[in-house]
Amino acid sequence: MTVPDSVVSAAWLADRQREAAENGEAGPVVLDATALLPSPEFDGDYRLESGRARWSAAHIPGSRHVDLVGEFSDHSAPRHFTHLDPTALTEAVRRVGVVEGRDVVLYDDGGGIWAARLWWSLRAIGMPAAVLDGGLAAWQSAGSPIESGDEVAGADTVDSAHSSASSTSPHPRQLPVQPPHPLTLQPPLPQAWADIDEVAAISEGRAPGTLVCALGREQFDGSAPTRYSRRGHIPGSLNLPARSLVTPSTGLLATDAQLRESVRPLLDVPGPVVVYCGGGISAALLALGLVRAGREDVRIYDGSLEEWTADRERPVFASGS
Repeated sequence: MTVPDSVVSAAWLADRQREAAENGEAGPVVLDATALLPSPEFDGDYRLESGRARWSAAHIPGSRHVDLVGEFSDHSAPRHFTHLDPTALTEAVRRVGVVEGRDVVLYDDGGGIWAARLWWSLRAIGMPAAVLDGGLAAWQSAGSPIESGDEVAGADTVDSAHSSASSTSPHPRQLPVQPPHPLTLQPPLPQAWADIDEVAAISEGRAPGTLVCALGREQFDGSAPTRYSRRGHIPGSLNLPARSLVTPSTGLLATDAQLRESVRPLLDVPGPVVVYCGGGISAALLALGLVRAGREDVRIYDGSLEEWTADRERPVFASGS
């Protein structure tokens, strides 16, 4: 797999698709990771929905929807969005069309957090992939074609019968979804995920490391409603909202120079850097930014505040409630 970086532009992806079509080859595997999790209107307001319907309404030609709410989460766990074990995740990505030798590009229609979550999960098992900078909005802004419609149930290829894109637009040739077969993976990322005991040890000063909450300031200080059990943050945490790494006017990630400036307070703190949010989603976008800025000892606390606040023995600090 030859994706050049952890983030690629809409122009890069369009060029790769065009080249593949001209050469009669398969283009990159493009996966839409959109899910829906609206901001809470009151404490305990948790509304979670698959983004498949949104993908069906408009998506990059040839893309498939990855259901982070469904088959890409471990439903045997007591909380949402728990990452799959490496074997289950490898099997899941095969089912959505990842095959040996093809680049993998991830995007969403939700500001990059969902694509970043999938990117981190794949990175953890040693599977190279890149996030499409700006997601679907950037793709559309570049004038690239859009399709609509679902895959045909039981079909081997992406259904294009309901495509709304021009028939003259270059589309990558679709390969059949392959039966289970080995994928050549890089070495897995050691300690990609932190658990509640490690987080507690860092919070209490019993273990080295720095905790960083990727939620917005109002969620961090407890002045806004939470979808979880209690408002606030894990004691001892710093705050760097993941959304601050995205340029509001364009929806694109900050430039490398801007990114380094934004995360500069975290580049020299004691490691490991353990990032969390409500459920390990926004934290993934912050993790992406930290890795791009050169910080490698980053972990995501997958349980995040959903797990932490559910345990009444775990302290939560809220200064603005």
